[in-house]
Amino acid sequence: MDDNIKIDNVAIGQRIREERCKLDLSQEELAEIIGLSNYYIGQLERGERQMSLPTLVKISKCLHISLDYLVLGNNLYDAGSVKESSDIYSSSSNKDNELENLLKKCSPKELELFKKLIKTVIPYMK
Repeated sequence: MDDNIKIDNVAIGQRIREERCKLDLSQEELAEIIGLSNYYIGQLERGERQMSLPTLVKISKCLHISLDYLVLGNNLYDAGSVKESSDIYSSSSNKDNELENLLKKCSPKELELFKKLIKTVIPYMK
């Protein structure tokens, strides 16, 4: 075990920004979800601040990434999250694609609203 691990706040901030953008969340939306200010999120993304362990955990859960990836850049996704996602997709065929059929009835504007809603709600479900 390496006792001289250097925490690179700039790299952590870059990973936060990349994963936030993949979820199409603004800094303001991420801040609102985890209960921080968007100014603080900006400081974290620029590597100007070091965050507490509870904040690290909130961000990793919200962005659906492992703490190991967030801090050290290893192992992008939490194994539990990946497993849960694959379980959902494999069981969807058993439900006769009910969700897919409902979404097909929606307008493009309604689909965009649902996408935004899902991205906002998922972090609270864990």
